[in-house]
Amino acid sequence: MDYSIIFDLAIILFSCKVLSIFMRHIKVPQVVGQIVAGLLIGGNLLSIVDKSEPLVFMAEIGVLMLMFSAGLETDLKEIKSTGATALLVAAMGVILPLGFGYLLYSAFYGFAAVGTTKFWTAIFIGVIMTATSVGITVEVLRELGKLKTKVGTIILSAAIIDDVIGIVLLAFVTGLSSADGGGLASAGLVILKTVLFFVCSVVAGIVIHKIFYWLEKYRPHTRRVPIFSLVTCLLFSWAAEAIFGIADITGAFVAGVIIRTVKGAVEDTSRKLDISSYMIFTPVFFASIGIKVNIEFASIGSTLLIFALCFAVVAMLAKAVGCFGAAKLCKFGKKDSLRIGVGMMARGEVALIVATKGVEAGVLGSEFFIAVIALIIMSSILTPVFLKSLYKEL
Repeated sequence: MDYSIIFDLAIILFSCKVLSIFMRHIKVPQVVGQIVAGLLIGGNLLSIVDKSEPLVFMAEIGVLMLMFSAGLETDLKEIKSTGATALLVAAMGVILPLGFGYLLYSAFYGFAAVGTTKFWTAIFIGVIMTATSVGITVEVLRELGKLKTKVGTIILSAAIIDDVIGIVLLAFVTGLSSADGGGLASAGLVILKTVLFFVCSVVAGIVIHKIFYWLEKYRPHTRRVPIFSLVTCLLFSWAAEAIFGIADITGAFVAGVIIRTVKGAVEDTSRKLDISSYMIFTPVFFASIGIKVNIEFASIGSTLLIFALCFAVVAMLAKAVGCFGAAKLCKFGKKDSLRIGVGMMARGEVALIVATKGVEAGVLGSEFFIAVIALIIMSSILTPVFLKSLYKEL
Protein backbone atom coordinates (compact mmCIF):
# COMPACT_ATOMS: atom_id res chain seq x y z
CA MET A 1 0.00 0.00 0.00
CA ASP A 2 1.16 3.50 -0.84
CA TYR A 3 0.73 5.42 2.41
CA SER A 4 1.33 8.75 0.69
CA ILE A 5 -2.45 9.03 0.24
CA ILE A 6 -2.79 9.51 4.01
CA PHE A 7 -0.34 12.41 3.92
CA ASP A 8 -2.12 13.87 0.88
CA LEU A 9 -5.48 13.74 2.65
CA ALA A 10 -4.07 15.48 5.70
CA ILE A 11 -2.64 18.30 3.57
CA ILE A 12 -5.84 18.65 1.52
CA LEU A 13 -8.18 18.78 4.52
CA PHE A 14 -5.95 21.22 6.44
CA SER A 15 -5.39 23.61 3.54
CA CYS A 16 -9.07 23.49 2.54
CA LYS A 17 -10.22 24.40 6.03
CA VAL A 18 -7.74 27.24 6.49
CA LEU A 19 -8.57 28.82 3.14
CA SER A 20 -12.32 28.25 3.60
CA ILE A 21 -12.18 30.21 6.86
CA PHE A 22 -10.27 32.99 5.12
CA MET A 23 -12.78 33.16 2.27
CA ARG A 24 -15.68 33.27 4.71
CA HIS A 25 -14.11 36.28 6.42
CA ILE A 26 -13.86 38.19 3.13
CA LYS A 27 -17.47 37.25 2.19
CA VAL A 28 -16.54 34.85 -0.63
CA PRO A 29 -18.03 31.32 -0.85
CA GLN A 30 -15.93 28.78 1.04
CA VAL A 31 -15.90 26.50 -2.02
CA VAL A 32 -13.56 29.03 -3.69
CA GLY A 33 -11.13 28.57 -0.82
CA GLN A 34 -11.11 24.81 -1.37
CA ILE A 35 -10.35 25.23 -5.07
CA VAL A 36 -7.59 27.74 -4.32
CA ALA A 37 -6.18 25.25 -1.80
CA GLY A 38 -5.94 22.69 -4.59
CA LEU A 39 -4.19 25.20 -6.83
CA LEU A 40 -1.66 25.98 -4.09
CA ILE A 41 -0.77 22.44 -3.05
CA GLY A 42 -0.99 20.96 -6.57
CA GLY A 43 1.49 20.91 -9.42
CA ASN A 44 0.79 24.50 -10.42
CA LEU A 45 2.58 26.00 -7.39
CA LEU A 46 3.90 24.05 -4.37
CA SER A 47 3.66 20.52 -5.84
CA ILE A 48 2.97 18.98 -2.43
CA VAL A 49 0.08 16.80 -3.62
CA ASP A 50 -0.07 15.02 -6.97
CA LYS A 51 -3.14 13.74 -8.75
CA SER A 52 -3.46 10.04 -7.93
CA GLU A 53 -6.03 7.31 -8.55
CA PRO A 54 -7.20 7.21 -4.89
CA LEU A 55 -7.76 10.97 -4.91
CA VAL A 56 -9.58 10.82 -8.25
CA PHE A 57 -11.83 8.09 -6.85
CA MET A 58 -12.59 10.03 -3.65
CA ALA A 59 -13.29 13.16 -5.67
CA GLU A 60 -15.80 11.22 -7.79
CA ILE A 61 -17.57 9.99 -4.65
CA GLY A 62 -17.57 13.61 -3.44
CA VAL A 63 -19.32 14.95 -6.52
CA LEU A 64 -21.89 12.14 -6.39
CA MET A 65 -22.68 12.96 -2.76
CA LEU A 66 -23.00 16.64 -3.63
CA MET A 67 -25.50 15.95 -6.39
CA PHE A 68 -27.34 13.44 -4.21
CA SER A 69 -27.70 16.15 -1.56
CA ALA A 70 -28.96 18.57 -4.22
CA GLY A 71 -31.62 16.00 -5.14
CA LEU A 72 -32.59 15.61 -1.48
CA GLU A 73 -33.22 19.36 -1.35
CA THR A 74 -35.38 19.37 -4.51
CA ASP A 75 -38.98 19.67 -3.35
CA LEU A 76 -41.21 18.71 -6.29
CA LYS A 77 -44.33 19.85 -4.42
CA GLU A 78 -42.88 23.32 -3.99
CA ILE A 79 -42.02 23.47 -7.69
CA LYS A 80 -45.57 22.38 -8.55
CA SER A 81 -47.08 25.03 -6.25
CA THR A 82 -45.35 27.86 -8.10
CA GLY A 83 -46.76 26.62 -11.39
CA ALA A 84 -45.90 28.00 -14.79
CA THR A 85 -44.27 31.17 -13.44
CA ALA A 86 -41.24 29.43 -11.94
CA LEU A 87 -40.98 27.18 -14.99
CA LEU A 88 -40.93 30.15 -17.38
CA VAL A 89 -38.40 32.03 -15.23
CA ALA A 90 -36.19 28.95 -15.11
CA ALA A 91 -36.53 28.29 -18.85
CA MET A 92 -35.56 31.84 -19.80
CA GLY A 93 -32.75 31.67 -17.25
CA VAL A 94 -31.40 28.69 -19.16
CA ILE A 95 -32.06 29.65 -22.80
CA LEU A 96 -30.33 33.05 -22.74
CA PRO A 97 -27.15 31.96 -20.89
CA LEU A 98 -26.90 28.86 -23.11
CA GLY A 99 -27.13 30.94 -26.28
CA PHE A 100 -24.88 33.75 -25.10
CA GLY A 101 -22.31 31.28 -23.78
CA TYR A 102 -22.09 29.67 -27.20
CA LEU A 103 -21.79 33.05 -28.91
CA LEU A 104 -19.19 34.34 -26.45
CA TYR A 105 -16.85 31.39 -26.92
CA SER A 106 -17.31 31.49 -30.69
CA ALA A 107 -16.58 35.21 -30.77
CA PHE A 108 -13.27 34.65 -28.97
CA TYR A 109 -12.13 31.38 -30.53
CA GLY A 110 -14.03 31.22 -33.81
CA PHE A 111 -17.24 29.58 -34.98
CA ALA A 112 -16.91 25.87 -35.69
CA ALA A 113 -18.83 23.34 -37.73
CA VAL A 114 -21.62 21.48 -35.96
CA GLY A 115 -20.41 18.26 -34.38
CA THR A 116 -16.75 19.23 -34.03
CA THR A 117 -14.99 19.33 -30.66
CA LYS A 118 -14.78 23.12 -30.85
CA PHE A 119 -18.53 23.32 -31.43
CA TRP A 120 -19.23 21.19 -28.35
CA THR A 121 -16.83 23.32 -26.31
CA ALA A 122 -18.84 26.41 -27.23
CA ILE A 123 -22.08 24.63 -26.28
CA PHE A 124 -20.55 23.47 -23.02
CA ILE A 125 -19.57 27.03 -22.10
CA GLY A 126 -23.26 27.86 -22.42
CA VAL A 127 -24.27 24.85 -20.31
CA ILE A 128 -21.96 26.02 -17.51
CA MET A 129 -23.68 29.41 -17.58
CA THR A 130 -27.14 27.87 -17.07
CA ALA A 131 -26.46 26.73 -13.48
CA THR A 132 -27.87 28.74 -10.57
CA SER A 133 -26.81 28.67 -6.92
CA VAL A 134 -29.16 30.52 -4.59
CA GLY A 135 -27.39 29.79 -1.31
CA ILE A 136 -26.21 33.39 -1.03
CA THR A 137 -29.55 34.73 -2.29
CA VAL A 138 -31.38 32.70 0.37
CA GLU A 139 -29.24 34.21 3.13
CA VAL A 140 -29.88 37.74 1.87
CA LEU A 141 -33.65 37.18 1.55
CA ARG A 142 -33.76 35.60 5.01
CA GLU A 143 -31.84 38.56 6.47
CA LEU A 144 -34.32 40.97 4.85
CA GLY A 145 -37.33 38.90 5.92
CA LYS A 146 -38.33 38.30 2.28
CA LEU A 147 -37.62 34.59 1.93
CA LYS A 148 -41.25 33.48 2.21
CA THR A 149 -42.59 36.15 -0.13
CA LYS A 150 -43.85 35.36 -3.63
CA VAL A 151 -40.60 36.68 -5.12
CA GLY A 152 -38.53 34.52 -2.76
CA THR A 153 -40.56 31.41 -3.56
CA ILE A 154 -40.25 32.00 -7.31
CA ILE A 155 -36.46 32.42 -7.04
CA LEU A 156 -36.06 29.21 -5.02
CA SER A 157 -38.33 27.14 -7.26
CA ALA A 158 -36.83 28.49 -10.49
CA ALA A 159 -33.31 27.75 -9.22
CA ILE A 160 -34.27 24.15 -8.50
CA ILE A 161 -35.80 23.78 -11.98
CA ASP A 162 -32.64 25.38 -13.43
CA ASP A 163 -30.52 22.67 -11.85
CA VAL A 164 -32.82 19.93 -13.18
CA ILE A 165 -32.68 21.40 -16.71
CA GLY A 166 -28.92 21.82 -16.38
CA ILE A 167 -28.46 18.17 -15.44
CA VAL A 168 -30.57 17.07 -18.42
CA LEU A 169 -28.56 19.38 -20.73
CA LEU A 170 -25.35 17.94 -19.35
CA ALA A 171 -26.59 14.42 -20.11
CA PHE A 172 -27.48 15.39 -23.70
CA VAL A 173 -24.31 17.34 -24.47
CA THR A 174 -21.86 14.81 -23.01
CA GLY A 175 -23.70 12.03 -24.83
CA LEU A 176 -23.83 13.83 -28.16
CA SER A 177 -20.23 15.09 -27.95
CA SER A 178 -19.00 11.52 -27.56
CA ALA A 179 -21.13 10.19 -30.43
CA ASP A 180 -18.09 10.34 -32.76
CA GLY A 181 -19.85 12.09 -35.62
CA GLY A 182 -22.60 9.53 -36.05
CA GLY A 183 -25.02 12.19 -37.20
CA LEU A 184 -28.74 11.92 -36.63
CA ALA A 185 -28.55 8.23 -35.75
CA SER A 186 -26.14 8.87 -32.88
CA ALA A 187 -28.11 11.90 -31.71
CA GLY A 188 -31.31 9.87 -31.75
CA LEU A 189 -29.65 7.09 -29.77
CA VAL A 190 -28.45 9.54 -27.11
CA ILE A 191 -31.92 11.06 -26.81
CA LEU A 192 -33.49 7.60 -26.61
CA LYS A 193 -31.08 6.48 -23.89
CA THR A 194 -31.70 9.65 -21.89
CA VAL A 195 -35.47 9.30 -22.13
CA LEU A 196 -35.22 5.61 -21.20
CA PHE A 197 -33.13 6.49 -18.16
CA PHE A 198 -35.74 8.88 -16.82
CA VAL A 199 -38.58 6.46 -17.60
CA CYS A 200 -36.77 3.65 -15.80
CA SER A 201 -36.00 6.03 -12.95
CA VAL A 202 -39.69 6.76 -12.48
CA VAL A 203 -40.53 3.05 -12.37
CA ALA A 204 -37.62 2.27 -10.04
CA GLY A 205 -38.51 5.29 -7.95
CA ILE A 206 -42.03 3.97 -7.31
CA VAL A 207 -40.63 0.62 -6.17
CA ILE A 208 -37.95 2.23 -4.00
CA HIS A 209 -40.48 4.61 -2.49
CA LYS A 210 -42.61 1.66 -1.34
CA ILE A 211 -39.58 -0.16 0.09
CA PHE A 212 -38.39 2.89 2.01
CA TYR A 213 -41.90 3.65 3.18
CA TRP A 214 -42.09 0.14 4.64
CA LEU A 215 -38.66 0.54 6.28
CA GLU A 216 -39.56 3.87 7.81
CA LYS A 217 -42.94 2.62 9.01
CA TYR A 218 -41.76 -0.56 10.70
CA ARG A 219 -38.19 0.43 11.57
CA PRO A 220 -38.27 4.23 11.94
CA HIS A 221 -35.14 6.31 12.49
CA THR A 222 -32.67 3.49 12.09
CA ARG A 223 -29.33 3.41 10.33
CA ARG A 224 -30.80 1.28 7.58
CA VAL A 225 -32.46 4.21 5.83
CA PRO A 226 -29.33 6.38 5.35
CA ILE A 227 -27.28 3.34 4.29
CA PHE A 228 -29.89 2.17 1.78
CA SER A 229 -30.22 5.75 0.56
CA LEU A 230 -26.50 5.87 -0.21
CA VAL A 231 -26.79 2.48 -1.92
CA THR A 232 -29.59 3.92 -4.08
CA CYS A 233 -27.41 6.90 -4.98
CA LEU A 234 -24.49 4.71 -6.03
CA LEU A 235 -26.65 2.26 -8.01
CA PHE A 236 -28.42 5.06 -9.90
CA SER A 237 -25.05 6.70 -10.62
CA TRP A 238 -23.63 3.44 -11.93
CA ALA A 239 -26.71 2.72 -14.06
CA ALA A 240 -26.71 6.21 -15.57
CA GLU A 241 -23.08 5.94 -16.69
CA ALA A 242 -22.68 2.22 -17.43
CA ILE A 243 -26.08 1.32 -18.88
CA PHE A 244 -27.52 4.52 -20.33
CA GLY A 245 -24.29 6.36 -21.18
CA ILE A 246 -25.16 9.63 -19.42
CA ALA A 247 -23.36 11.45 -16.61
CA ASP A 248 -23.24 9.57 -13.31
CA ILE A 249 -24.16 12.75 -11.43
CA THR A 250 -27.53 12.64 -13.23
CA GLY A 251 -28.21 9.32 -11.52
CA ALA A 252 -27.10 10.67 -8.14
CA PHE A 253 -29.37 13.69 -8.48
CA VAL A 254 -32.39 11.58 -9.50
CA ALA A 255 -31.75 9.22 -6.57
CA GLY A 256 -31.85 12.20 -4.20
CA VAL A 257 -35.16 13.37 -5.66
CA ILE A 258 -36.62 9.87 -5.14
CA ILE A 259 -35.45 9.65 -1.50
CA ARG A 260 -36.91 13.13 -0.95
CA THR A 261 -40.39 11.69 -1.54
CA VAL A 262 -40.05 9.28 1.41
CA LYS A 263 -41.48 10.91 4.50
CA GLY A 264 -39.02 10.91 7.38
CA ALA A 265 -36.08 9.62 5.33
CA VAL A 266 -34.62 12.95 4.26
CA GLU A 267 -33.67 14.26 7.69
CA ASP A 268 -31.84 11.12 8.81
CA THR A 269 -30.15 10.65 5.45
CA SER A 270 -29.02 14.28 5.14
CA ARG A 271 -27.76 14.48 8.70
CA LYS A 272 -25.70 11.28 8.56
CA LEU A 273 -24.35 11.59 5.02
CA ASP A 274 -23.49 15.27 5.37
CA ILE A 275 -20.93 14.43 8.04
CA SER A 276 -18.74 12.28 5.79
CA SER A 277 -19.39 14.56 2.83
CA TYR A 278 -18.42 17.72 4.75
CA MET A 279 -15.45 16.13 6.52
CA ILE A 280 -13.76 14.33 3.63
CA PHE A 281 -15.34 13.85 0.23
CA THR A 282 -16.51 17.39 -0.63
CA PRO A 283 -13.18 19.09 0.25
CA VAL A 284 -11.32 16.43 -1.73
CA PHE A 285 -13.55 17.03 -4.76
CA PHE A 286 -13.14 20.79 -4.83
CA ALA A 287 -9.44 20.63 -4.01
CA SER A 288 -8.99 18.09 -6.81
CA ILE A 289 -10.33 20.68 -9.25
CA GLY A 290 -7.43 22.95 -8.35
CA ILE A 291 -4.96 20.05 -8.31
CA LYS A 292 -6.05 18.88 -11.77
CA VAL A 293 -5.98 22.34 -13.33
CA ASN A 294 -2.82 22.44 -15.41
CA ILE A 295 -2.01 26.11 -15.84
CA GLU A 296 1.30 27.83 -16.30
CA PHE A 297 0.36 31.05 -14.52
CA ALA A 298 3.27 32.96 -15.97
CA SER A 299 2.13 32.12 -19.49
CA ILE A 300 -1.60 32.79 -19.16
CA GLY A 301 -2.53 34.73 -22.26
CA SER A 302 -4.42 37.99 -22.27
CA THR A 303 -7.12 36.35 -24.41
CA LEU A 304 -7.97 33.84 -21.66
CA LEU A 305 -8.02 36.54 -18.97
CA ILE A 306 -10.28 38.78 -21.04
CA PHE A 307 -12.48 35.79 -21.86
CA ALA A 308 -12.78 34.92 -18.15
CA LEU A 309 -13.91 38.44 -17.31
CA CYS A 310 -16.38 38.54 -20.20
CA PHE A 311 -17.62 35.05 -19.27
CA ALA A 312 -18.46 36.20 -15.75
CA VAL A 313 -20.18 39.41 -16.88
CA VAL A 314 -22.14 37.78 -19.72
CA ALA A 315 -23.22 34.87 -17.51
CA MET A 316 -24.62 37.21 -14.85
CA LEU A 317 -26.31 39.55 -17.33
CA ALA A 318 -27.83 36.75 -19.42
CA LYS A 319 -29.32 35.09 -16.35
CA ALA A 320 -30.62 38.39 -14.94
CA VAL A 321 -32.09 39.58 -18.25
CA GLY A 322 -33.70 36.23 -19.07
CA CYS A 323 -35.33 35.85 -15.65
CA PHE A 324 -36.35 39.53 -15.58
CA GLY A 325 -38.08 39.18 -18.95
CA ALA A 326 -39.89 36.01 -17.85
CA ALA A 327 -41.08 37.67 -14.65
CA LYS A 328 -42.40 40.65 -16.63
CA LEU A 329 -44.31 38.29 -18.92
CA CYS A 330 -45.90 36.80 -15.80
CA LYS A 331 -47.21 40.26 -14.79
CA PHE A 332 -44.68 41.01 -12.06
CA GLY A 333 -43.83 44.66 -11.52
CA LYS A 334 -40.55 46.12 -12.70
CA LYS A 335 -38.89 46.06 -9.29
CA ASP A 336 -40.02 42.54 -8.40
CA SER A 337 -38.88 41.37 -11.83
CA LEU A 338 -35.46 42.92 -11.21
CA ARG A 339 -35.32 41.20 -7.82
CA ILE A 340 -36.05 37.85 -9.44
CA GLY A 341 -33.46 38.44 -12.17
CA VAL A 342 -30.73 39.54 -9.76
CA GLY A 343 -31.61 36.78 -7.28
CA MET A 344 -30.90 34.17 -9.96
CA MET A 345 -27.43 35.52 -10.87
CA ALA A 346 -25.34 33.69 -8.27
CA ARG A 347 -23.33 30.62 -9.30
CA GLY A 348 -21.65 27.92 -7.22
CA GLU A 349 -21.04 24.20 -6.97
CA VAL A 350 -23.20 23.06 -9.89
CA ALA A 351 -21.27 25.25 -12.35
CA LEU A 352 -18.02 23.69 -11.14
CA ILE A 353 -19.44 20.18 -11.36
CA VAL A 354 -20.62 20.75 -14.94
CA ALA A 355 -17.23 22.19 -15.88
CA THR A 356 -15.48 19.20 -14.32
CA LYS A 357 -17.59 16.80 -16.36
CA GLY A 358 -16.77 18.80 -19.48
CA VAL A 359 -13.04 18.38 -18.84
CA GLU A 360 -13.50 14.64 -18.20
CA ALA A 361 -15.48 14.30 -21.45
CA GLY A 362 -12.68 16.00 -23.38
CA VAL A 363 -14.77 18.92 -24.65
CA LEU A 364 -13.40 21.57 -22.26
CA GLY A 365 -9.85 22.54 -21.38
CA SER A 366 -8.96 22.75 -17.69
CA GLU A 367 -7.73 26.32 -18.21
CA PHE A 368 -11.37 27.44 -18.45
CA PHE A 369 -11.79 26.79 -14.72
CA ILE A 370 -10.35 30.29 -14.33
CA ALA A 371 -13.49 31.68 -15.99
CA VAL A 372 -15.80 29.58 -13.79
CA ILE A 373 -14.00 30.65 -10.60
CA ALA A 374 -14.17 34.30 -11.71
CA LEU A 375 -17.93 33.91 -12.24
CA ILE A 376 -18.44 32.39 -8.79
CA ILE A 377 -16.46 35.12 -7.04
CA MET A 378 -18.01 38.04 -8.93
CA SER A 379 -21.60 36.77 -8.71
CA SER A 380 -21.20 35.92 -5.01
CA ILE A 381 -20.03 39.44 -4.22
CA LEU A 382 -22.34 41.42 -6.53
CA THR A 383 -25.61 39.49 -6.08
CA PRO A 384 -26.08 40.41 -2.37
CA VAL A 385 -25.12 44.03 -3.03
CA PHE A 386 -27.60 44.46 -5.90
CA LEU A 387 -30.35 42.48 -4.17
CA LYS A 388 -30.16 44.51 -0.96
CA SER A 389 -30.23 47.76 -2.91
CA LEU A 390 -33.39 46.63 -4.72
CA TYR A 391 -35.15 46.06 -1.39
CA LYS A 392 -34.29 49.47 0.00
CA GLU A 393 -37.30 51.71 0.54
CA LEU A 394 -37.57 54.50 -1.98
